[in-house]
Amino acid sequence: MKQQLTIDFVSDIACPWCAIGLSSLQLALARLHDSVDAQIVVHPFELNPEMGPDGEDIVDYLGKKYGRTPAQIAETQAMIRERGASVGFNFGPRTRTYNTFDAHRLLHWAGIKGEQLPLKLALLRAYHADGKNPSNHDVLIEAAQSVGLDADEAREVLTSGAYADEVREAEKNNQQMGIQSVPSIIFNHRYLITGGQPVEQFVQAIEEIVAKGVA
Repeated sequence: MKQQLTIDFVSDIACPWCAIGLSSLQLALARLHDSVDAQIVVHPFELNPEMGPDGEDIVDYLGKKYGRTPAQIAETQAMIRERGASVGFNFGPRTRTYNTFDAHRLLHWAGIKGEQLPLKLALLRAYHADGKNPSNHDVLIEAAQSVGLDADEAREVLTSGAYADEVREAEKNNQQMGIQSVPSIIFNHRYLITGGQPVEQFVQAIEEIVAKGVA
């Protein structure tokens, strides 16, 4: 009989390591398909909560936030592209970074509709692979449509400001749990792994958790 596994995936659309981590995690779960029945629940985290609607040049932003030079940023981005390719995620040229609060509101709604994970994947591809603006409502609606969600309902969610309180409350809860970086992946509400880990690391961790038999 398969072991039930709940996976809380705390992340942001703007985070490249979240794209790598989710792709790696899914590959690990595919390897363990015969022994593990996993449910992934996405939770919000904002890397750029104060950023305006037009976003910011990514080199300027990373330079100010982390004190990195353009050469260092280019080196890191090359490494990210390589790591992404190793788990089947192809990064395109990301020239700007954006506010993602509306994307998180839409993801909350998609969770109610049972399509949260497909929308999360679509949004990660829209930004990291295609360079689209994840704060733009048309981009968000297009992603929602691509996974079978109703465009008119998605637009209503975005224009009405729906689920803003729920997203802020979830972000507050994550902070109170001590989550300060993403991705943060919590297995069965008690085992935490952070970062875009390799597939083998996730496989080993999941096997150890399943062996403990704690749901």
